Amino acid sequence: MAMPTMRRQWTVDDLLDLPDDGNRYEVLDGELLVTPAPSLPHQRAVALLLRILSDYLARQSEPIGEALMAPADIVFSSRRLVQPDVFVLPFVSEQRRASRFQDVGRLLLAAEVLSPSTARVDRVEKRRAYREQGVPVYWIVDLDARTFERSMPADERVEVLDIRIDWSPAGAAEPLRIDIEAFFRDVLD
Repeated sequence: MAMPTMRRQWTVDDLLDLPDDGNRYEVLDGELLVTPAPSLPHQRAVALLLRILSDYLARQSEPIGEALMAPADIVFSSRRLVQPDVFVLPFVSEQRRASRFQDVGRLLLAAEVLSPSTARVDRVEKRRAYREQGVPVYWIVDLDARTFERSMPADERVEVLDIRIDWSPAGAAEPLRIDIEAFFRDVLD
């Protein structure tokens, strides 16, 4: 479960000393977060979202970026390393993919699929962190409610969507439109 451990200030460098034990480790403002392996519905949602985003980005006439999934270290600072379930990384230059996050230093989109153990962190701490880091769009996929939550740095309000969600990254010929009901049918039914 994603939970803070020990009352000390963790850094990204401290993660190098942790065991490779199948858990996902993140540091958020000096707090160590440990997340065990996700459930199968969670993985199905991640896989489908990755496929939808990848297909959309491949259809664009102008290069925008690439969709990737965790585990992948997104290091914003020495005290802030996250591993979004799914994210879009911009290209370094025209159609040249980044070799590491530091090549571009930003995300175009971050998405987390909720688990009971990660809901508070995803909805509060990560939402705040992504907003502070200027991530243009943050999605939370809630499997229980069958909704997407959308947050953007310019607006502290959260949109809860259950019919359709759109994404219009800079340079896209047309917006991505996801039918939320169809998404959850594919993942859960």
